Amino acid sequence: MGLLQPHTGTVIWMLIAFLTVFFVLKKFAWKPLMNALKMREDTIENALRSAEITQKEMEKMQADNEKTMAEAKKQRDIILKEAKNLKEQIIIDAKEQAALEANKIISDAKANIKSEKDAAISEIKEHAASLSISIAEKLLKEKLASEEDQKELIDRLLRDTKMN
Repeated sequence: MGLLQPHTGTVIWMLIAFLTVFFVLKKFAWKPLMNALKMREDTIENALRSAEITQKEMEKMQADNEKTMAEAKKQRDIILKEAKNLKEQIIIDAKEQAALEANKIISDAKANIKSEKDAAISEIKEHAASLSISIAEKLLKEKLASEEDQKELIDRLLRDTKMN
């Protein structure tokens, strides 16, 4: 027989050897190999599920972060707007207060000037009256030095009084 046609005895012995190896492997190696493959498959499946869950959590966290950032930007804008309004209000209040103080100072100055003016006018009037009396006294002393001049003045004043 040739190489391509095996002997029946060889085929039988090959079949017996194959079945023996098959049964030995099935009894001792097949279950542990299948269990190891199943465990490996489960581990890979769990890792994939875990990766999916982690990815979903990351997407959720990213969405939450974006939401938080948007809220923070809104809060920042609100705070900046309030600060700007407060600044403008403080400036307006300060201007109003300054205007009130300026008006008060001006009115106080006007009142002070008026009182000083009135006091000066009163003093001038008193001084003028004093000078007038002093001048009149000197004039009268000179004019009325004689008795005849004094009688003439009295007569004239009496006539003026009777006419009125």
